[in-house]
Amino acid sequence: MSEVAVVAIFVAKPGKEEELKQVLEANVEPTRKERGALQYDLHRDNEEPRRFIFVERWESQDALDAHGRAPHIQAFRAKAPALCEHGEVRKATKLL
Repeated sequence: MSEVAVVAIFVAKPGKEEELKQVLEANVEPTRKERGALQYDLHRDNEEPRRFIFVERWESQDALDAHGRAPHIQAFRAKAPALCEHGEVRKATKLL
């Protein structure tokens, strides 16, 4: 299977920046330990501090699908509506 790249962007609701940051940070180490996780890095936008960006690389779509079922990701999804104004996930398949 082909490697999958993901860019996930979450914009915090006004006043929820630090709470969202903590919730997102809590996902980093458990995700890095998942089978098939090649890269899972959290960034904060330099121009818009409410915007957080994950840059991810997965061995395969199956690995990414398993990540979506992980308990810590399910917990994040339950909290996200109260913390996020906007969320967007883009997937790409590595060509070279």
